[in-house]
Amino acid sequence: MKCYAQVSIIQVNANQQLNHIPYSLYGSCIEDVNHEIYGGLYDQRLYGESFEEPAKDGVSSMWISMGEGSFAPDSTQAYNGSKCQLIINKGGIYNQGLNHWGIALQKGQALEGSIYLKGSQPATIALQSADGRTTYASTKTGTITNAWKKYSFELKPNATDSNARFAIYTAGEGKLWLDQATLMAPKTARFKGLPIRKDIAVKMQEEGLRFLRYGGTMVNAPGYRWKKMVGPRDQRPPYKGHWYPYSSNGFGILEFLQFCEAAGFDAAFAINIEETAADARDLVEYLKGSANTTWGRKRIADGHPAPYKVKYIEIGNEEVLFDGDRADQYAHYIERFNELYDAIHSKDTSLQLVCSVWWRAESPNTEKLFNAIDGKAAFWDLHVGGDDPREGLKVDKDLTQMEALFKKWNPHTTMKCAIFEENGGLHNQQRALGHASILNAVRRHGEFVLTSCAANALQALHQNDNGWDQGQIFFTPASVWGVPPFYATKMAAANHLPIVCKSTTDTTLDVTATISEDGNTIILHIVNAFNKPREAQVMLNHYKARNATICQLSDAVYTEHTTTADKLKYTFPPASYTIIRYEN
Repeated sequence: MKCYAQVSIIQVNANQQLNHIPYSLYGSCIEDVNHEIYGGLYDQRLYGESFEEPAKDGVSSMWISMGEGSFAPDSTQAYNGSKCQLIINKGGIYNQGLNHWGIALQKGQALEGSIYLKGSQPATIALQSADGRTTYASTKTGTITNAWKKYSFELKPNATDSNARFAIYTAGEGKLWLDQATLMAPKTARFKGLPIRKDIAVKMQEEGLRFLRYGGTMVNAPGYRWKKMVGPRDQRPPYKGHWYPYSSNGFGILEFLQFCEAAGFDAAFAINIEETAADARDLVEYLKGSANTTWGRKRIADGHPAPYKVKYIEIGNEEVLFDGDRADQYAHYIERFNELYDAIHSKDTSLQLVCSVWWRAESPNTEKLFNAIDGKAAFWDLHVGGDDPREGLKVDKDLTQMEALFKKWNPHTTMKCAIFEENGGLHNQQRALGHASILNAVRRHGEFVLTSCAANALQALHQNDNGWDQGQIFFTPASVWGVPPFYATKMAAANHLPIVCKSTTDTTLDVTATISEDGNTIILHIVNAFNKPREAQVMLNHYKARNATICQLSDAVYTEHTTTADKLKYTFPPASYTIIRYEN
């Protein structure tokens, strides 16, 4: 017979309603770290389409040579970017996607693609087995000329293979230059016709996300500029990224906004602080302008007739973090923020800007920055940890301090907080508990916090060369699945109620209680962060429950069951996240 400590009490007072909770609370952060976009969400099956990667044996390193020809990178003839690939005489190259994992094929499901070619000999384009011995589909280009031309194709494989390759090769003598190769599912098989991998997008919706932030350290790269992200994707210049020596603009701010629009997520994106005021004005005109404006017409020509419904723009990412608490860097940010604020609001005053400066509560520079942007910044981006199963305790203190300092510096301020990154190095049950405890902390602060975005939204399996082993959704070329933090978000989002009511406990359990507008439903979010079970008696004041539904994440396994409401004594398993939903 198991023996537990003395039964503790969880007491909920339904009459004492404390805070309203934003619907946007359940968020995620996406940036191209660990290839969660370029190789994941972005439905481009080839990696290295611009041949910018350093060459190995004369071939861009994401491609592999085949046949008898000779190969060389060419930095004088590129259609786009700084390099293209040259094949001389009989031979070819093939691509196996991100990390050379292989390209997933489904029998009878066509793939669409294009490639820019020029030279003196025709080529064959094919989908093959990994060893090249079996061809699943192929097409010929016909005559190639000495001028760059885009060759579009469709390949319908006659077999299923999760480890295929894409090949292009010649059979004669002469030269062939290649640039800007793409391979995607047809529009009908992508997420709502966008260049988005459908299975990943649907999984993100299944998670229950309400908010998605597009930013992170990738925006600090000097080449990260919004004007490079518009127009045809094969004409957008590649650039040197932060995480990788080569980054693609095939997926950028606009694809992100289109995805959020189609998926039903509120969207926030970050821009580099060195964007010019003129470019910031043009950005707003592109996003919001009518057909009577220069950049509004450009948006319409790019295939989005209606203005984007974007509400939030972040200025930079983790600014003043990397070189320490330096007054000159704060001063530079103030200058850049104010200039970009004026430019953006000259076009649309409804856009809400987010300050990205690293939060240092003890620094006098923080107060100076606050005073300089108060009344202009709607939110301050706070980045927090996530691996500690009791991380919510620290986040609660940080939010309490931040809110108090804001009111101390200006009692009438309207500035609030947005947690755009919960960071760590785990994606296990411990991280799920950390995320659930942060959500509890945020609920206690009500409308002071816009959202809490767990990082990172996605992660390619075994792709962890940057140390951020913390995806919520994992993927390979052929499959997608959620890990424990995914289920913590899914549970919380599926059990959202808008009002926090008073709850107390004499146990170590982390508890928040929420109630519906009509008062008919109460939900408890309970985190047991310890490796021992905890038994507690739940007492509901001013509320009579008819039944209770219990859903739980324990040992990385999700379960759900319903019990009668008079059985209010419950043993919470070790290291678990439990939601109890009471209906009257």
